[in-house]
Amino acid sequence: MAWLGTTLIDRRDFLRAAGTGFIAALAPGAWADTLAADAVFATAFVKRDGSFGAAVLSEAGKILHTVDLPDRGHDVTFDPVSKRSVVFARQPGTFAVVFDHAGRERPLTIASIAGRHFFGHGVFLPDGALLYATENDFDNAAGVVGIYDARAKFNRIGEFPTYGMGPHELLLLGDGRTLAIANGGIETHPDFGRAELNIATMKPSYTLVDRITGDLIEKHELPPSLHQLSIRHMDSDKAGTVWFGCQYRGPATDRPALVGRAVRGKDLELLEMPQDVLTGFRNYIGSVAANPGAGTVAVTSPEGNALAVIDAASGRVVTTRSLVEVCGLAPDGAGFMATTGAGEIIGGAGATRSEPDYVWDNHVLRITATA
Repeated sequence: MAWLGTTLIDRRDFLRAAGTGFIAALAPGAWADTLAADAVFATAFVKRDGSFGAAVLSEAGKILHTVDLPDRGHDVTFDPVSKRSVVFARQPGTFAVVFDHAGRERPLTIASIAGRHFFGHGVFLPDGALLYATENDFDNAAGVVGIYDARAKFNRIGEFPTYGMGPHELLLLGDGRTLAIANGGIETHPDFGRAELNIATMKPSYTLVDRITGDLIEKHELPPSLHQLSIRHMDSDKAGTVWFGCQYRGPATDRPALVGRAVRGKDLELLEMPQDVLTGFRNYIGSVAANPGAGTVAVTSPEGNALAVIDAASGRVVTTRSLVEVCGLAPDGAGFMATTGAGEIIGGAGATRSEPDYVWDNHVLRITATA
């Protein structure tokens, strides 16, 4: 498999940014691992004994630090100012846990307010002042973005609509003001667990929302024939194009396009892919990650045990790989780190490390000093 390159930060820059407390808190072996690494990664996991947590990994895939979670986590976001991460519960979870990678401070739990639950994703402002999280107003079957004051113990200070149902991942675009939101279009209610209540009438959408005013800037829906194509995960490339991955809730024999891209002011574009690649995804994209330096985007399907790398400029699939229960993705050197439900961690250069006691969850976050 070919892996295409990007620039890594100097490990000294990361250690300066992390502070001496990070160094002091690490065991000698973990400190040696960090010296040998150019970046760290964060991901949620389930252990084989049934416990839950989040882990910080070295670039070599070694576990540097873990934090316990009360239930299954989903995605992680990072504040480059305070050097804290937040791991969100998988929907319909009602917690998010704030932790620092060295364990210097006790983790802080954010509880969702009454009538809301988290959808597993969030994003910080670049100055670290505010945290935005996708949430479910489940009694009204409406998506909202909750706003949390990161400088005041993550008190919830407001919300605004996502202008759709079942919001999942959200991105802060380059202007620092616009949030891109993937509304999956699926109604859920915690009284029914993870049951999907409106498959026959679901209507996914991609929206752009002003994070300051809460106003809708743009809303894009898929054609009626694809109303069961749930838009779920996203990342943006060097040009600012937002790439999204979908999960299809229609007939299993259908083979709709599952990956698309969004450019501000234009209609959504779904990518054509070779039929064998598309079939291999089994109608399910679990994660999307861009490698801006390499000019590539990768997508994974844990249902199809498949990973594909796409050239961002042309939209052409340049390489594929079969990995059991692969899902987590993050840019790593010349390619992408990938993690699997079988406990494997595959680095950007292709080296594989196995942690058999760990089932890695859906997403991996690459953390650098300039994240």
